Amino acid sequence: MPLPQVVAVAEHSPAERFGVWPGDELRSMNGQVPRDVIEYQLLADEPVVDLEVVRGGVELEVTVVKQAGEPLGLEISAAIFDRVRTCDNHCEFCFIYQLPKGMRRNLYVKDDDYRLSFLYGNFTTLTRFTEVDLERVLDQRLSPLYVSIHATDPDVRSAMLRNRRGAISLRWLRCLLDHGIEVHGQVVICPGLNDSAVLHGTLAGILDRFPELVSVAVVPLGVSRYSKQPAMRPHTTEEARTAVETVDEWRQRFGRALGRRVVWASDEYYLLAGLPFPEPGEYEGFPQHENGVGMVRAFEQGFDEGVPQKASGGGVPARTGFFAWVEGAPAEGYRASRTGGVSLAAPAPRAACDQPITILTGGYAELVLRPLLDRCGFDRVRVLPVRNDFFGGNIAVAGLITGPDLARTLAEEPPGCRYLLPDVCLSKGRFIDGSSLEDLPCAVEVVPTDGASLRLLLEEAR
Repeated sequence: MPLPQVVAVAEHSPAERFGVWPGDELRSMNGQVPRDVIEYQLLADEPVVDLEVVRGGVELEVTVVKQAGEPLGLEISAAIFDRVRTCDNHCEFCFIYQLPKGMRRNLYVKDDDYRLSFLYGNFTTLTRFTEVDLERVLDQRLSPLYVSIHATDPDVRSAMLRNRRGAISLRWLRCLLDHGIEVHGQVVICPGLNDSAVLHGTLAGILDRFPELVSVAVVPLGVSRYSKQPAMRPHTTEEARTAVETVDEWRQRFGRALGRRVVWASDEYYLLAGLPFPEPGEYEGFPQHENGVGMVRAFEQGFDEGVPQKASGGGVPARTGFFAWVEGAPAEGYRASRTGGVSLAAPAPRAACDQPITILTGGYAELVLRPLLDRCGFDRVRVLPVRNDFFGGNIAVAGLITGPDLARTLAEEPPGCRYLLPDVCLSKGRFIDGSSLEDLPCAVEVVPTDGASLRLLLEEAR
């Protein structure tokens, strides 16, 4: 098992005082070999931490004495120290199978690891979950977790996952809920497989069998041009409208039965269907904001009020891009503050502020931004959608903008504009294809992806 490496040591921290160096590899802590950053943090909270480290090939012992619970002051290179538990399902709709060849190897890791569910909000199917895993989750209270449901009918779920264990693995969801673990669910809709009557049955099954779920997101299938599954296709407008109406109907039923709405359709569904979004209050704190549920309403509310909208449970998680757990996230998970990555735009010089502003974004966001800017009097601000030729298909979210598509778009633009780019499409300063801002034909300013930050920037440029 590769040893976790110390990436950084905080200034004046206990670790610095007692001689831990960046580049040290952690062999053990208090005689234990941590399997992941969760166990690392539990051990690091002790008042005395005996570290075995490897420095330049030499094994050393370092004892750190501090207050119980005081941060040790180390930034670790990875979240999982042993092997990531990979997924043994073979879902036709899995986006990993729809990636082009030649990208960075870690982007092809198809995980089904409950630890990454806890740390980063990744969705797990529970098909590889075991009694030992359940014992650890309960003992260490690893909550919340995120579970892919897709269907509650055993035969449908097994067929969708292409795994016979898919028919029975939701028993673990029942166990987690029985022991008070907070769980959020997801249903990815594949037209012709788990929509229409099957979706009605799934939502009825959730209400009947899993009413303790905090939230359930219903999201449409994403299809890239690299998909080799002929049965996988984008939704039609009518299918999207039917899905929204189904979810809206069940949201009311959940509200009457439980006093909570529980289930929401993703923003993409409303855009595809051409239907108005629910009001902000109906999202009950935006518990699945990062899954594309309520993002538009939160963005609009932040833009109008000038205050960033918070998700339930302590704020909107600070992810910075697709597959952020392998590309740009801190080892402590998305709940941790980020110390690396691309720097956000500093206040622009006066000369730049006098230039016309162009906001670069995905095709879906253009549908939201343009009416919002016009309504608030920013009619001179241009919104320029970046067509996603890299992935093709129905991929139009800002988080999957690639460097080549952005470079192509900018190359066709006249000089003298001030270009704003949302930070969500970057992880550690790189686009998902591996290119960086330096590969673009002109300078762009990276700005936070929230309405309040954009409003402040635009007001300063008036």
